[in-house]
Amino acid sequence: MRSHRRPRLLAPLLLIPLISSCFASGGGDDSGSGGGKDGDSARLRVALAFPPAENLSPYGADATLLSRLGVTEGLTALDANGSAAPALAESWRRDGEKTWEFSLRDATFQDGGEVTPAAVAESLAHATDAEPAPAALAGVDLRAEASGDRMVRITTAVPDPVLPLRLSSPSLAILSKDAYGKSDRVDPVGHATGPFELTKVNGATSASLDRFDDYWGGRAQAAGVDARFIADGTARANALRTGELDIAEAVPVAQAASLDKETRRDTATTRTTSLLLNASSGAFKDAGLRAAAREGLDTSVFAKDVYEGYGDPGAGVYGPAVTWAEGKRAAPVGQAPAKKPGDGDTINLATYDNRPELPEVAQVVKQQLEKAGFTVKLTVREYSRLEGDALDGKFDAFVLARNTLLDTGDPVAVLASDYTCDGGFNIAQLCDKGVDRAVADAEKIADTAKRQDAAMAAEARVLGSDAVVPLVHQRIITGVADSVQGVILDPYERTLVGTGTRR
Repeated sequence: MRSHRRPRLLAPLLLIPLISSCFASGGGDDSGSGGGKDGDSARLRVALAFPPAENLSPYGADATLLSRLGVTEGLTALDANGSAAPALAESWRRDGEKTWEFSLRDATFQDGGEVTPAAVAESLAHATDAEPAPAALAGVDLRAEASGDRMVRITTAVPDPVLPLRLSSPSLAILSKDAYGKSDRVDPVGHATGPFELTKVNGATSASLDRFDDYWGGRAQAAGVDARFIADGTARANALRTGELDIAEAVPVAQAASLDKETRRDTATTRTTSLLLNASSGAFKDAGLRAAAREGLDTSVFAKDVYEGYGDPGAGVYGPAVTWAEGKRAAPVGQAPAKKPGDGDTINLATYDNRPELPEVAQVVKQQLEKAGFTVKLTVREYSRLEGDALDGKFDAFVLARNTLLDTGDPVAVLASDYTCDGGFNIAQLCDKGVDRAVADAEKIADTAKRQDAAMAAEARVLGSDAVVPLVHQRIITGVADSVQGVILDPYERTLVGTGTRR
């Protein structure tokens, strides 16, 4: 299998205030009007669970940090139904099988330049040339060019029926030409288009953002955002309780009961926590041992006990928040018979602690696998210190919390990136001709319902490989102070603060 190392954030992730009213919020409106005595409300104090891992590059792990903080946006966004919605592009149309035309709205970069077709085309060209490629462009060859005063033409090497969905990805945010220096580093500070402008980044500790007054979607009600990156979930919850924070993302379920009911917001998401089994090396290269691991797991305990009811039992790659999936789900195809583990079958199991439930999930998995006859060694580290080894296949098993619709909103895309031979985020190291064929067939389909059917047929092949065992479909708990209104509770985890978020 081809080796791809493409760091990505597994937490959250695109702030599009235009559509924020489609998602549940903490109250208030999302108009751009100001609040408070001077038309401005106070600055927002926000804690995020994942620190920057790549100098806030939009092409990898940090793309969703930028979108959640309202810094970046793309040509399109996702609405509440998972369909493409206008963002920097007001409208679009397909011109033949391989070309789409996107009509730009009047918008300004935070450094004062106009969002022109040439600037958009240059920004997308940088994304297509990035190494490794952003997840949304996995297997996609596209070319963007200016066409008239307000039009961008995007042509793909092969027909891409979901290109507007793809362009909603946080990793395809549009930045001004000054964001791209002579080095490979991309600098979003002051070069994006969102309602909040990065003004200072203090490494992996904190960042300061000021309101961008010329934002096309209206003037944000908060004067700015003071963001802190706090990997410890208990510390985030404590800071919210003591009044140090206005918003704390990803509150641990163990801390949920300690928050007032009015402060605790839980949201069904498209995130699934799964056990990924390394199908290319080690003990789980044997499909019979993968089947033994799957049979040895009692997945019912995770939603009930570990997640204390803030989750649903694992049913597949897609969970209950993907509302169309349940009625289309098929039985796994091609599962091998289970084989009894031998004495030498020691499993190196790993997970990360940025999401505090995951070490507990991994501990339960360890106990259940040991009961099934495996010897298990558990590794827990902070995510940025773990991801490279995971992508390189250095673990036998990995507990992963993955938002299945984060990258593009397209259900086929996550299967392509996570479970195909050339997938850029294939921690399971799966390379199965039947899976690749089913995913390739699904990628060709434009009709939404038929594409969903094909995605579920491909999911049945993926589950049949036993390279992934879905454990639980998460609900995300966000801590919101009583004084705060307009927090965006996004099932896709791309957005958090918008023009109407204020205190």
